[in-house]
Amino acid sequence: MESNRNNHSDKNSHISNLIAEAPFFSGLSPEYIEKVTEHVVTRKHPSNQVILLENDWGGSVYFILDGWVKIRTYNVDGKEVTLNIIGKGEVFGEMAAIDEMPRSTDAITLTATTICSIPAQNFVNLIYKEPVAGVRLAQLMAKRLRQVNRRLRLREADATARVADTILFLAEGQGTQKEHGVEIANLPHRELSGISGLARETVTRVLAKLEKRALIKRTQEVLCIPNIRALEELID
Repeated sequence: MESNRNNHSDKNSHISNLIAEAPFFSGLSPEYIEKVTEHVVTRKHPSNQVILLENDWGGSVYFILDGWVKIRTYNVDGKEVTLNIIGKGEVFGEMAAIDEMPRSTDAITLTATTICSIPAQNFVNLIYKEPVAGVRLAQLMAKRLRQVNRRLRLREADATARVADTILFLAEGQGTQKEHGVEIANLPHRELSGISGLARETVTRVLAKLEKRALIKRTQEVLCIPNIRALEELID
C-alpha cells in the first residue's frame, strides 16, 4: 500500500514538472503550479481521437504533455477548416473556461498523445490570483491572433509562399533548434493542406520543390529547416 502511494506521488510530481516546463507556466511559483495541478487528470489517447467538440461546455483546460493535436472547425459548406496544430507544452480549451461559453472548435489528436486536464475553475482562479499567468494568457492570445492575421494576409499568395508559411507557423509553435537547423514533426501532407488551404497534391509538389532547393530536409519523422531566414524570404 505504501509503495502504491509513493508511486502515485512520484507520478503526480513528474506530471507537475512537465506542466511547469510549459511556456504558459514559465515564471510561476511552484506553489501556484502545485495548486493548479492538485486535481490534474492525465490520459493517453490514440491518434484521430476527438478530445473536445464544438458547442460542448468547457469544464476543463488541457495541456499537451506529448504528441500533436489539431484544432478545427467547419465552414458554412461543412468543409473542415484547420485553425491550428499544437504540440508539447501547449494549452487548449482555455477560452471556454474564461468566458464561460460553449467551445468554439473541435480538438482531435493527430498522433498518440498524452494530455492532462485541470478543472476550469482552477485555471480561472490562477488567472485571477497570479498576474504572471494573466500575462501568459494575453501573450498566448496575441500570438494566435498574429498567426491568424498572417495566414489571412497570405491567403492570395502563391502555393510556395503558403506552404513555406505553414512550415514556419509550425516551427514557431513547436520547432526545436538543433545544430543543423530547426526541426519539427514531419506531419502528414493532408494536415499541411488543412492549414495552408491548398490541395494535398499541391502541398506534396511544393514540399518536393523546397527539398530540392535544400530549404527543407525530411525524414519519415522529422522535417528540418536548415535556414529559417531563407524560408522566410519566400513569403516576404
